[in-house]
Amino acid sequence: MKLSMAAKKRREAYIFILPGFIYLLVVCGYPLLYNIILSFKNVNVKNMATGTSIFVGLDNYKTMISDPTFQLVFKNTIIFTLACLVVQFTIGFIFAMFFSQKFTFAGPIRGLVLVGYMMPMSVTALLGKNMFLLDGGVINDVLMKLHLVSAPIDWLVNGGTALGAVIAVNCWVGIPFNMLLLTSGLTGIPDDIYESASIDGANKFQRFLHITLPLMKPAMLSVLMLGFIYTFKAFDLMFIMTAGGPFNSTDVLGTYAYSKAFTQYEFSQGSTIAMILFACLFLVGLFYLRLLSKEDD
Repeated sequence: MKLSMAAKKRREAYIFILPGFIYLLVVCGYPLLYNIILSFKNVNVKNMATGTSIFVGLDNYKTMISDPTFQLVFKNTIIFTLACLVVQFTIGFIFAMFFSQKFTFAGPIRGLVLVGYMMPMSVTALLGKNMFLLDGGVINDVLMKLHLVSAPIDWLVNGGTALGAVIAVNCWVGIPFNMLLLTSGLTGIPDDIYESASIDGANKFQRFLHITLPLMKPAMLSVLMLGFIYTFKAFDLMFIMTAGGPFNSTDVLGTYAYSKAFTQYEFSQGSTIAMILFACLFLVGLFYLRLLSKEDD
């Protein structure tokens, strides 16, 4: 009787998860499989309708890896991701430490900091684009009034400053996200541990170094991994602010894949770039899971 009841509950559980599984299979599984197939074929706007595309194996991947433009785009992606991670995590951690203290108006001020994260990325990108305009942009206006520059800078048209401008806007969005997750980790540390350390003679720096950092390690690891994934696959911010320009100086893997597939109509090359992006994130995810398993052990 117990076995039949357990089997019945197991069958009911499978029935409940079946709609969600089918939805993921159709919405995520099929596009991923189709994208993999495209990356191994030569499909473009000329032969897609006729169905005369041929199987080329790894030729698309070899072409992309040896392409100087792709190498520049991959370099941009790494620079963008690492720069955003360092700035977002550092300032987010400082904010988390600050707002974990008990003082008047801590809650309202923390809520104001979160406004940037709560806005849709499209709105943030348009706001950032207007802030960095040559004429009428608030960034140039402030720099001119502080006499830090003698003439307005065309931030989004200059290849040497465009990527930095996009990084700055993305950090503005990412800092509250890092602060929120790190604050949750800080509040999970019992006050008794700090009190015991104070009684034993540990100063603030020693308590931070030997208590806060070790106990915050799981939260910090999660923030860094999530931040890497969200930043590495960035698309909408660059697409709206610069569209990858000028001369691919702000192109990342996401925008370059879109450009190849839907602007140049080289569908296989676009799929290949998307698969390289997916492979990088998949490897990072495996690395993260391995670190978590080591932490559990």
